[in-house]
Amino acid sequence: MTARLGAGPLRRLVVLRHAKSAWPDGVADHGRPLAPRGRRDAPVAGRMLAEADCLPDLALCSTAVRARATWELAASQWGTPPLVRHDPRLYAADVPDLLAVVHEVSAEVETLLLVGHNPGLEELILDLAGDDLDNALDEVRTKFPTSAIAVLAWHGTRWRALTPGTALLTGVMVARGKKTT
Repeated sequence: MTARLGAGPLRRLVVLRHAKSAWPDGVADHGRPLAPRGRRDAPVAGRMLAEADCLPDLALCSTAVRARATWELAASQWGTPPLVRHDPRLYAADVPDLLAVVHEVSAEVETLLLVGHNPGLEELILDLAGDDLDNALDEVRTKFPTSAIAVLAWHGTRWRALTPGTALLTGVMVARGKKTT
């Protein structure tokens, strides 16, 4: 299967899995904070997005503490972070739920950042990507770890047109374990 070339401007869906979280006793899953490694990796993810020229026009972020903290630390690396919407539907979301949220995005947004959780994010990437560059799909199939970033590109006039198999997975980056500067 290959990604279909559609009409309309080039759009990018940037998918960021939250950074490594801690598992403190007595804390519900939604309230889990970032682990020390996650607090180190999230700013690196922000710098990687800037270096790859993948800064979003809008960010949609899960309401879970670890996702919000990942967003805040990543966005702190940019001069002017974009608008962020914290959406409870992104917590523990599956592909149909994730797509429903993405499909609501305004046509003015060309680059959208989605900050959330596995397995939903990994499954979304595999579902949307009809093709890839540099074996990026194999990378995602093998593992989409914490602090991983995937960039999907497609042409369309509105986000509702993003459907399974219509995007090109242009790259995967993993901030995990990278040195900060």
